[in-house]
Amino acid sequence: MRIQLFITCMIDSLFPQIGEAIFESLSLAGAEIYFPTDQTCCGQPANNAGYRDHAKTLAKRTIETLTRSDDAVVIPSGSCAAMIRKEYIELFREDPPWQQRARMLASRSYELSEFLVDVLGHTEFQASFDGRIAYHPSCHLQRGLGVQTQPLELLNRVAGAEVISLSTDCCGFGGVFAIDHAEISSELMKRKLDAIDTSNADVVVAADVSCLMQIEGGLRRRGSSIRCAHISQIITMKEPGLR
Repeated sequence: MRIQLFITCMIDSLFPQIGEAIFESLSLAGAEIYFPTDQTCCGQPANNAGYRDHAKTLAKRTIETLTRSDDAVVIPSGSCAAMIRKEYIELFREDPPWQQRARMLASRSYELSEFLVDVLGHTEFQASFDGRIAYHPSCHLQRGLGVQTQPLELLNRVAGAEVISLSTDCCGFGGVFAIDHAEISSELMKRKLDAIDTSNADVVVAADVSCLMQIEGGLRRRGSSIRCAHISQIITMKEPGLR
């Protein structure tokens, strides 16, 4: 099955090793991957900050880029997937032609774990990890998209891993929320870090690198040895160490 991969800004700019793991996971599941090289930001940060005109400009570019083909779009981020699938439709509510294009794109756009499990039906990657995994369910993934069980289905097939699911509490990142409401963000992160500390986990896994960046930063400041990993890194893992 041929798909278009929308890699997201953070992975492209900050976490190329996660991009490699995403590519590997999709390839192992039998997908033929096409990467539109002119893709840019989906516009979520601008939209969250209230810059709707700028968000519309980025959204239009994304829609134009991803509608040159009718192939499914796979997005390794609950937040970016929610933006494209949900927020674009709201963003263009007063512009029917663009809203219709947004609806058509939304109908064939999927978050990574959702696509692997629900569309390809592929959950077994022959991965192994000798340790305890704490899964963090990100807000946009579970509440925005309703993707709740799919990441756990993938993680529970990793040989040697003991998987627990953390509470559904927000990690405190929320894009510009962490900047505009720093005190609230810090308190939310503290609660999440406390839960991680008591979980006895070796690694925290999520489907959103924004959450992982927030959590990893908090753990490092605490001097914790617990690592963070994107779900694609775990389900493609053949060796003990994280890439």
